[in-house]
Amino acid sequence: MALHFTDAEFESRFERLRIRMEDEKLDAMLLFAQDSNYWLTGYDTFGFCFFQCLVVTADGRKVLLTRSADERQAKHTSNISDIRIWVDRGGASPVGQLKDMLFDMDLLGARLGIEYDTHGLTAKLGRELDEALRSFAELSDASHIIPRLRAIKSAEELVYVRQAAKLADAAYLAGLDEIRPGADEGRILAAMHTAIFEGGGDYPGNEFIIGSGRDALLCRYKSGRRALSPQDQITLELAGTYRHYHAALMRTVAVGAATPRHMVMHEACCEALAAVESKLQTGCTFGEIFDAHAGAMDARNMLPHRLNACGYSLGARFTPSWMDWPMAYSGNDAAVEPNMVIFMHMILADSGSETAMSLGRTYLTGVDGPVSLSELPLDLPVKAS
Repeated sequence: MALHFTDAEFESRFERLRIRMEDEKLDAMLLFAQDSNYWLTGYDTFGFCFFQCLVVTADGRKVLLTRSADERQAKHTSNISDIRIWVDRGGASPVGQLKDMLFDMDLLGARLGIEYDTHGLTAKLGRELDEALRSFAELSDASHIIPRLRAIKSAEELVYVRQAAKLADAAYLAGLDEIRPGADEGRILAAMHTAIFEGGGDYPGNEFIIGSGRDALLCRYKSGRRALSPQDQITLELAGTYRHYHAALMRTVAVGAATPRHMVMHEACCEALAAVESKLQTGCTFGEIFDAHAGAMDARNMLPHRLNACGYSLGARFTPSWMDWPMAYSGNDAAVEPNMVIFMHMILADSGSETAMSLGRTYLTGVDGPVSLSELPLDLPVKAS
């Protein structure tokens, strides 16, 4: 088996889960989130794009139902010993085969918690699941349980998080080195990915965001590349990824020279980031973090240009997103706890002047306040040549 954590680590994770299952009076959980499977067993695959389910019982049994293409994957990457295969054949639903497996596990009439809130369970299959199990067991939505456990990182996890942060810094510097008037976005993007892969890192949970000119105002990846103009701007949002753990960074780089609007917006981002850091304290809520961001931005007349969220947790995540629970938005009462890994992004997009500015980095929370996992300065980067 190619496991990235010790047996004691996995045992500790299961014990934390067992306690939560006991609190919620669950006999078993049906896990469809790949992040949950990786966290609990080490199972590493993209086969969750098809139907698969890890059944975990309160007494410690773990049974994986998956496709034949993932059988060896599960044996090689996880500590799951009981792996069963659902067969692709006309008219046969994997949900029906899961129900048969649950019956074999003596779970008829049990209290089952189901992970609905995941890309690993499509709406179609979720409806089939509910219909098949409606009279079989008592069902409840248990989507919230493991994400809240995963939000607090262990010492073993933080080793990988810190390595991801080093890769993020290296990737940004590699990309920055390619930025100049006339540079092609493709070379910049390639340089960032090369630094991560050469450093032993992984594919990220979603595409890097790269956009210049008007596209620097975008917050999502899109297809298409361009060469930088003599006077330009480029926004980069990336994450170093190691053993699937993410540490994200975000910067807007001025090309040629920074405009006065760039400088004003950068100052607003710096002030907002400082305000956010003051709330990244144990006991503060993610709503209070957002309020600090919004207050600083709005005091600089940036209300029309800011977003309605300013960051989120990071961890071991799989496609299609590296974003994790919880997120910083108004009214979110989730509390900051020690050993959370939080990406804070200050993003401004002024469509009137077509000026972009962003500033973001990843923090580790602690009883003495947050620690930046990036060693990069917060200065406004300008590349003239």
